[in-house]
Amino acid sequence: IKVGKYFASEIDKHAIKVTMENYPNTIQIGDVVNVKAKDLPKIDLIIGGSPCQDVSNLNKFKLGLDGNKSSLFFQYWRIWQETNPKYFLLENVAGNKSAIDKITKLMGVRPIKISSNWVSAQNRMRLYWTSIPINSLPKKENIFLSDILQKNVDRKYYQNESWLKWWENNSGFQLSKGYSTLNSDKAACLTKRMYSSWNGNFIKDEFGIRRLTPIECERLQNVPDDYTKFVDDKHRYEMLGNGWTVDIIAHIFKHIPKSK
Repeated sequence: IKVGKYFASEIDKHAIKVTMENYPNTIQIGDVVNVKAKDLPKIDLIIGGSPCQDVSNLNKFKLGLDGNKSSLFFQYWRIWQETNPKYFLLENVAGNKSAIDKITKLMGVRPIKISSNWVSAQNRMRLYWTSIPINSLPKKENIFLSDILQKNVDRKYYQNESWLKWWENNSGFQLSKGYSTLNSDKAACLTKRMYSSWNGNFIKDEFGIRRLTPIECERLQNVPDDYTKFVDDKHRYEMLGNGWTVDIIAHIFKHIPKSK
């Protein structure tokens, strides 16, 4: 797709840095709350994914679109209405039914449910609302976690003794709840907080038990190796957990009619 101007509404300085290092022509316009259509040219395509935390079924408070984070969906909806673009794409988790039904009603289309495991080694079920005339699903690629692992991984990614002791005492419970995986065929869904708490995807080999590297997480999202290298590991994990699976989005965009 030939892009004339790409406007990005982002407030995370680390995400902004990664964007600008990879796509320096991106026009950063700040907090979505302050974005007004009158300040923009004619928009052909609006894409976005409002925060999923309050919509997720894992959230015990079940606030849905009334939550402080997920309520940002209404900013996407407002700007979509104001700009009246040719096409739109909205992404969120397959979660809280009342929230999903409300989004569906406001966007005027039913969502398409696609798991990233069709095109990557990650189980990541997501809903996509779009006006792009999609008539096919992605091809199943049968990619497994073992296919994307790096060799000669830095020792800093291996867990320390206290963590290993915790794992021995709790891994049965954690694995049964799906908070962690160990040598799984497919990785569990990447999240913003992976590895900042006692969960995530882990590999056991002759050297011990280790977390996935940022590059391996990039591969799970179909992102080029070292795409996020401009910030520290903590923020690389966070933005990859927040991000989209590239090949899913690319498949959807392939259905945009060619300009005459």
